[in-house]
Amino acid sequence: MAQPQSWEQRAQEYSMYGFTDLPSVHERGTVVLTHGEGPYVFDTNGRRYLDSNSGLWNMVAGFDHRGLIDAAKAQYERFPGYHAFFGRMSDQTVMLSEKLVEVSPFPRGKVFYTNSGSEANDTMVKMLWFLNRAEGRPQARKVLTRVNAYHGVTIASASMTGKPYNEVFGLPLDGFIHLTCPHYWREGRPGETEQEFTVRMAKELEDTIAREGADTIAAFVAEPVMGAGGVIPPSKGYFQAIQPILQRHGIPLIADEVICGFGRTGNTWGCETYDFVPDAIISSKNLTAGFFPMGAVILGPELSDRLSAAVEEIEEFPHGFTASGHPVGCAIALKAIDVVMNEGLAENVRRLAPRMEEGLRQIMQRSSNIGELRGVGYMWALEACLDPASKTPFDASLSVSERIANTCTDLGLICRPLGQSIVLCPPFILTEAQMDEMFEKLERALNKVFAEVA
Repeated sequence: MAQPQSWEQRAQEYSMYGFTDLPSVHERGTVVLTHGEGPYVFDTNGRRYLDSNSGLWNMVAGFDHRGLIDAAKAQYERFPGYHAFFGRMSDQTVMLSEKLVEVSPFPRGKVFYTNSGSEANDTMVKMLWFLNRAEGRPQARKVLTRVNAYHGVTIASASMTGKPYNEVFGLPLDGFIHLTCPHYWREGRPGETEQEFTVRMAKELEDTIAREGADTIAAFVAEPVMGAGGVIPPSKGYFQAIQPILQRHGIPLIADEVICGFGRTGNTWGCETYDFVPDAIISSKNLTAGFFPMGAVILGPELSDRLSAAVEEIEEFPHGFTASGHPVGCAIALKAIDVVMNEGLAENVRRLAPRMEEGLRQIMQRSSNIGELRGVGYMWALEACLDPASKTPFDASLSVSERIANTCTDLGLICRPLGQSIVLCPPFILTEAQMDEMFEKLERALNKVFAEVA
């Protein structure tokens, strides 16, 4: 069989794409990347792109951070791989568990490792189902999330994800319930204030618990800011309104910090930004700055104690992954946490986030087709609208956000289309000059596409 010649042909011949707009690929080809420098990536044709998506939210230290590379090399030379089964684990795994509890909002806790955020969310669900059966509540299996939430792609985490595309898999499974997305701009009723919207969201939760039965609900799982939903911060006072309801009914609040955790919102945790303490935290992505696939379930003290007691009864927790607590991943994570928290990356986000917001606001004000700017820290979205005054979207057949993202790519800027939004979540190392480059290329792309479709 003759071999395809170009990188683009080879990619299409042998690779299966996930979450990819196939018409764009068929028309434009695959961008095949070879290496990165700082916040830039380079393709096989030598073209350079400013990656304002940080890979997939996670390459927060850029693509060639020497300290992270050296940490990986040193651990590969010292102890290149192991598991965390049968009462054995690496010293790096022990140290990382200590560090994660130390930097968490919990006074104490326990950590369980996975290979991704999806697996961590899946593991959390299994932990809760296991715990409730052990404590005599086998019916407590329902999981509450929100429409437009994203929690992963495994069977349970995809069921938690409130996206219509999961219908093609016959998901969600029974017992996964999606409440209203807390997006005031889009979901608020005419004349409804943001405070009134938050009260309505809380009432919906209370009504759902009453309808389903508190004794049948295992948890409420929420991202502090919805990432793959299109960067949707909660309405004002949202978590302060819902957490007391959950506590009154004995329902754990799980914070999915896969995207928000380790600096994306300007604080170590998104729950810190929105002033609430959950019962457990799901971590991934920034945990290793994208240099290793890893996820973690960080349990607060109550869930740690209850789960430990339940495990003692049957002598083991029958769950895990071959690479759980991988020593190289843990060594990288330890270095990544240090890099973000102590090498100025988190401080850079806090310092330049207002500049990023203001620059995007100016772009919005100069455009007649941007309906909303939303975000926090280093995660923002611009919502494209045919008519911002009435919040009327463009016809879906126009694929406006995909066209904007493709035009950005042509200009040397990578950003992400989500619905009718363009999402920007740059690496934490982004400088003011690079931010200006991002603004300039984004605005050129917006102007070009809006001129074609508006």
